[in-house]
Amino acid sequence: HIAGLTDSIETELRLKHKSGHWVWVLDRGGVVERDAEGRPLRLMGVQTDITKQKQAEAQLEQVNVRFRLALAASGTGIWHHDLAARKSYWDQRTREIFGLVAETDEVSQDLWHSYLHPDDRADAERAHLAPLQTQKVVAVQYRIIKRNGEIRHVESLIRLIADAQSSGQILGTVRDITEAKQREQELAHAAHHDALTGLLNRAAFDRLLAEHIATARPLAIFYVDLDYFKALNDFAGHAAGDLALKRVAKRIQGCLPPSVHAARLGGDEFALLVPDCDAAQA
Repeated sequence: HIAGLTDSIETELRLKHKSGHWVWVLDRGGVVERDAEGRPLRLMGVQTDITKQKQAEAQLEQVNVRFRLALAASGTGIWHHDLAARKSYWDQRTREIFGLVAETDEVSQDLWHSYLHPDDRADAERAHLAPLQTQKVVAVQYRIIKRNGEIRHVESLIRLIADAQSSGQILGTVRDITEAKQREQELAHAAHHDALTGLLNRAAFDRLLAEHIATARPLAIFYVDLDYFKALNDFAGHAAGDLALKRVAKRIQGCLPPSVHAARLGGDEFALLVPDCDAAQA
């Protein structure tokens, strides 16, 4: 500035207070008088104590660091779409979830649509437009198809961030919930099926029977048990008994049409529910 290369001085620095501690100062000023040859004769400036501002910035940075660490630990990605510029930005984790290889955050605004599973497209697109009508956070789960053909389940939380001066942006998070979905399906299957044979369990069979009875349509129920099963268990052991039960269940499933429901009621007892079957057919 003294050499005349800039119009003014503005810098932040620390100065030692007379009491011994350090304070942050914003120093602004400039040359207000020069001689005929351009050499500075007089400078004026103002120094402002910005210690509290610097402390607030440091605290905010700590919050941001903790936030980024939490996101990294949870495997959550962040993305946003600028409504005015019509541009979308995906962070590195979001790109990893979608299997996108790119060096920059900016992506085509239509790219996301190209990943959507056809069966989930309408609901996912509708959910991503919902924040335009509300200030609330919108949650949506949907499937994507990566470029290698792999299908993944993801969950997004979406919200509109806007003010009076701009159209705003849609801000969202995304995380891969495929493993959680698989566990959910496994638990649902276990709740309705026998662990050994894979057939319906007694509780599921009873519910299904009640539903069919409520329709007042004809049906037939067959009960099946195994002769000498206790003797087999006693002589050859439970492993042999379990193997026999699994083979019987496989045989039953193999000879039944899709409309017939088979269940293991317990022990060596099985049941079949045949819908739309009258006494003559049975």
